[in-house]
Parts: sequence; structure tokens; C-alpha cells
Amino acid sequence: MHFYWEGPYGVLLWHGTTYELANRFGFSWDDFVGSGAGDGLVQKWIARIWLLYLMCAFLSVTVREKSWIQMFGLVIGSGMLTLLSYAAYVSSQNQLPMFIEHGGQMLIPILLVMALAFGASHKATVITAMIALVMTFAGHGCYATGLWPTPGKFYAMTTLILGVEYPTAQALLRTAGILDFWVCIGICIPFLRRSCAFYATVWGCLTAIARPVAGMSWGLNYWGADQYMHEAVLRSPHFLIPLYLFLNWRQPRSAVNTDKLATTHPERMVDR
Repeated sequence: MHFYWEGPYGVLLWHGTTYELANRFGFSWDDFVGSGAGDGLVQKWIARIWLLYLMCAFLSVTVREKSWIQMFGLVIGSGMLTLLSYAAYVSSQNQLPMFIEHGGQMLIPILLVMALAFGASHKATVITAMIALVMTFAGHGCYATGLWPTPGKFYAMTTLILGVEYPTAQALLRTAGILDFWVCIGICIPFLRRSCAFYATVWGCLTAIARPVAGMSWGLNYWGADQYMHEAVLRSPHFLIPLYLFLNWRQPRSAVNTDKLATTHPERMVDR
């Protein structure tokens, strides 16, 4: 996304306060902002930040247990994703759900570090994953239920994919929003959390692939993949994190065998 298009950092950098700070370091307006494409300190920095994300992608594949330097790099990457989400939040005129719904994207590098440092089933890792899931679905729920103005693209994707009219699309979105909040509650209830994690996995996957399904067309350059495929990839934490929780909360095989034995042969359990 950063290499082909451009990150939304201009909203954070192109204003008087930032310029005054740059001016103290001896940068003029032309040096700071520039007058053309790829010109000026800000635009040059934005044009090269994709290299940092590429490095973090490499770290996420090569990091191992006790690779503390690589883990530190991933923590920095999580901070970069947080800054990216904050820029989207400011661009949306400070709509809080816009920032909250990026919880999974911001926290997934931290989850990888915690899984390597503490263990994938460690309580701290699981709780962090639950927080990421709740943030994502709470943010979506606020938009889908209309607590915040529902983005037009939500209606557009629903009508294009399902072929329904606006009233039906609105009813479907409101229902999906209620289920989003139900996931946020149910994930904290032991006997409901696994089924909620399964629903969140399926729904997170569907909402991620909805972007290319609704937007791509044979009539577009590159079939529109350059505009929409990365949108699906960016949302992969929305279903990968609940999938991790669903698998982590599966009942151990030994426990299943013990329960089955207790039901079919209670006398053996007495012997045990």
C-alpha cells in the first residue's frame, strides 16, 4: 500500500505546529513540504516508509524464540501501525470507532512477540488477543448499528455483493452490528467464547474479502487488484486472531478421552 499508493501521514504533518517544529531545525517551507511530487522532507519520508514495513514483514517471518532484537523491531512495527491507525482516525475527523476497529492490526505484531516470549497459550497472550478482537468488532459494531454514521462503502459492498436494496442492506448491517457486540460480550464468557471466536473468524474473513469481491472487475486495470487486494490483506488480523483463539480454546485430547471414559465406563474412572 505504501509503495504503490501513499500513506495517510500528510494529515499529521502538513500543519502549522509541525512546520514550526521543523523550522526550529532550520527547514524552510519548501524544504519541509516541497513543491512537487517526491519533493520536500515530508514527501520523501512518506515515499520511503514502505521499506520499514518490508523490514517488519521480514522480521515476522524470521523471528524466533529469544531473538530479542527482532522482537524489538516488531514492537517498533506495532508502533508504526498504531501511528498509521491514528492517521486514519484524524483523517476521518476524529471518529473514535475508526481507531478502535484497527485494534487487531495494531496489536498483531505484539501478539507474535508475546507468543514467542511467553508462549502461545500464556494468559497474557490470550488476553491481549481478546482485547484485539473486542476492539475490532466493537469498532465495526459502532458503524454497522449506526451509533456512528455508517460509511457509504458498507452499504455499497452489501448491495453489490448480495444484490439487495438500501432498506435490506441497512437491516442486514444493523443485525451484523448487534452480532458484533454480542461477540465482544460472548468472548468473555467461558462456555460461549469458542463459538463466538468461530463466528468472529468466519465473519472477519467475509468482511475482509468483501472489498475485492465488491470492487474488482474484469474491466479495470489489473482487474482492480491494485486497489482492493491489499485491503483484504490488511484485514487478515480480523479473522486470524479469532482463529488463533478458537484453536487455543479447543479441548485437549486427553480431557476429551477422560470425559468419554467417564461416560461409557465409570468403573474405570473409579479405578483411576
